Amino acid sequence: MKGSNMRVLVADDEPLARQAVAIVLERRRDVEAYDSVANAMEALRKLSTNRYDVLVLDINMPGITGMDLLDRLRAGHQTVPAVVFVTAYAEHAIAAFDRHAVDYVLKPFDKSRLEEALDVASRRSAGERIARLEEALPQLHHLSKSTSQIAIKTNGRILFIDPKEVITVKAEGNYVLLQRMSSSYLLRESISVIEEKLKPYGFVRVHRSLLVNCTQVDEVKAWTTGEYGLRLKNGREYTITRKYKKNLRDLAASWLGIDGFGQREDL
Repeated sequence: MKGSNMRVLVADDEPLARQAVAIVLERRRDVEAYDSVANAMEALRKLSTNRYDVLVLDINMPGITGMDLLDRLRAGHQTVPAVVFVTAYAEHAIAAFDRHAVDYVLKPFDKSRLEEALDVASRRSAGERIARLEEALPQLHHLSKSTSQIAIKTNGRILFIDPKEVITVKAEGNYVLLQRMSSSYLLRESISVIEEKLKPYGFVRVHRSLLVNCTQVDEVKAWTTGEYGLRLKNGREYTITRKYKKNLRDLAASWLGIDGFGQREDL
């Protein structure tokens, strides 16, 4: 099961229930870490000092109930994780959803039912994290410009990358693949939009589906067909069609001993 590395807090006063949830969480590859507590006060302390993406919350706990806990968090203007309520009493369902719970699981719960609820919570959590990142993007954009880095939003995170490390950008349907020497990133964006964003960093379009980093170009050869062959420093070779021949002028700041492309003797 693929996901986005959730951190989960389980709050339930029943040891067997906490153990059953833990078994499900340990099997999921999208769970980075989880903690378990036996009452709402312990949950409040954990939530005040740690970041959690999902809260699996029992409603009927002694002292402060799960509903009360959620109300306190919202009253204190704390960021509330995606909440999955678990309880033995079906009559609490309306109140749970009034508090914007992502799901409501009845005890004794079936493991597949809890898995389903966690899937919903994972999607909600990832969406909320990306929304918070979107709010921060203007500041992050300024930071990336001031440090000559590019910011890539992927899997609920923003990574800062030196543009010189990106070798090529290739169109893959509705996505583009940014290729580094040791890793790659798939982004939902058109290559035309990426071309405009990366132009200040020395990226040139040499094919309708390919951008190359000028600093990674090792050699250009003219072919008898009127096309050109381009070889990168990593050994990969690409064909440059006549349509994009004019872009070859942008590969270097200065051309020595040649007037430009378009004539056989230029090369």
